Amino acid sequence: MSPIPAEVVARATVSYDAVQAVGETVYWIEGRPSGDVLVRWTAADGRQDVLPEGFHVASYVHEYGGGAYLAAERDLWFCNADDQRVYHVRDGGHPVPVTPASSGTWRYADLRLLPGTGELVCVRERHEETGVHNELVLLSAEPSIIASGEDFYMSPEPSPDGKQLAWVSWNAPLMPWDGSRLWLADIGPDGALTGTRLVAGGDEESVCQPRWSDDGVLHFVSDRSGWWNLYAWRDGHAEPVITGEFEVAAAPWEFGYRTYVFQGCQVMAVIQQGPLHSLAVKRSDGDVERLALPYTSIKPYLAVVGGKVVFIGSSPTQLPTVVLAEVSGAAHELTPADVTLDQASLVRPEPFTFGTRDGGAYGLYYPPLGGSDGPPPLLVRAHPGPTANWPLRLDLHAHYFTSRGFAVVDVDYRGSTGYGRAYRLGLRHRWGLVDATDCADAVCHLVSAGRADPGRVTIWGASAGGYTVLRALAITDVFAVGIARSAVVDLESWSRAAPKFQAHHAELLRGEFSGGSGAAIRRPLLLIHGDEDRVTPLEQARSLNACLVVIPGAGHTLRRPADVRHVLRVELEHVLLPGI
Repeated sequence: MSPIPAEVVARATVSYDAVQAVGETVYWIEGRPSGDVLVRWTAADGRQDVLPEGFHVASYVHEYGGGAYLAAERDLWFCNADDQRVYHVRDGGHPVPVTPASSGTWRYADLRLLPGTGELVCVRERHEETGVHNELVLLSAEPSIIASGEDFYMSPEPSPDGKQLAWVSWNAPLMPWDGSRLWLADIGPDGALTGTRLVAGGDEESVCQPRWSDDGVLHFVSDRSGWWNLYAWRDGHAEPVITGEFEVAAAPWEFGYRTYVFQGCQVMAVIQQGPLHSLAVKRSDGDVERLALPYTSIKPYLAVVGGKVVFIGSSPTQLPTVVLAEVSGAAHELTPADVTLDQASLVRPEPFTFGTRDGGAYGLYYPPLGGSDGPPPLLVRAHPGPTANWPLRLDLHAHYFTSRGFAVVDVDYRGSTGYGRAYRLGLRHRWGLVDATDCADAVCHLVSAGRADPGRVTIWGASAGGYTVLRALAITDVFAVGIARSAVVDLESWSRAAPKFQAHHAELLRGEFSGGSGAAIRRPLLLIHGDEDRVTPLEQARSLNACLVVIPGAGHTLRRPADVRHVLRVELEHVLLPGI
């Protein structure tokens, strides 16, 4: 069987995110090489781009953005990528700005409509000489601040009658998945908030995604049980709705996540257990049922279209697609496949657990296509995050290598999501230590099982995973070479240069070691970095004594097919260095 060409991997560069629905109309954002484009689908007209040429939908609050548009019956509001202003579109007309010009220094996210007013409430981030300031604002004739004083805000959610507002806030050095608070206040006639009270959360409890049911009951996700589960707020108490040893949320790196929705008297939710996602429905009689769908990875965006639910699903044999599904399990895919693959060229990832030197961790093992005569060369991948995980979905980067005789292992080292709060906090004060040794211990486990050649092991990572690569090369001896894309290099200098959202993250994670790793690396190292990266500065990569490939015009991730093709070929050449 022929190896998967780099051109095939590069063609699959369109991403789907931020699903919303209004009546029978579905919206989503397509991340294309040219920018983020808002798309609308109806049964009568199919897929159509919504905005005029020159407009792209993206928020840069926290740099990671999200929550960049809001669709209503006749109206649409969106954050324009170029100037970060909020624009309004009425009845398909031309976009009109509703926020002041600020050269991109005032940014907006999590747009919500205040019922009965036509006004928006949202998160605003101001970049000024005094620093970066986050707040909740009401967008009326002039933006007015309605909540401030906390370091960060997320998810302003007005009640259906427009009389109350719920929202989430947190303060550094905590991240929202470490500790956050859910607040509730009354909305006055002038939009001002009164009677603010704490509903849930604290420094040792993460809360997220407040939403109101159609009958006006506030719901939210909390990890108070050790897992992100769903609760309802009734009569001053939190009542369990969907609970168990699984997650009903994803770490909120971006705004706009929605992992549960209401469908009449039923609640539908994405359930995560390790790398596996499923869609569940809680019926009116209290029973929770998993739907029989072929998708094993579901992005954290759900919406309701009539009696159906829309989401972005994928599996080990299928790239992500926008899906319209019935509760019965019947599904209709709204987006065409970017590439067509011979299923015989794909291997199935195998979830496994392994012991570490001081605990245990999780991984996905991809065997080489067609097997091997002996233990195969191994590519170990550390996920970006570090609070993230490897999903159980078609990953063409992995298959690019398995089709060339490599085994690939994706390591969900301690600190990853999908395994409960205790595991998620397992990286505290140990970043650069347990993530690196967990990757090394995964190799030892596979070598002992005859599933990897100990002399031909490469470690690969991007962003925070790139830092794991550097540390693994510095403190372990199991890797022959390393590859790091857009790597965090030095925690001290990165904390000073990182966006406000992340700047204090390292304070919670780093242990005794917090400096750079370059001086301790004695193995061949390939660094790949975009020269327009706004999250991890290029200058840090330049400081290392390593092979550096700079991608002109690229940001923190690669989106242009030509860049993907080039980088894949460079990575393959690196892992095939003579003597490895």
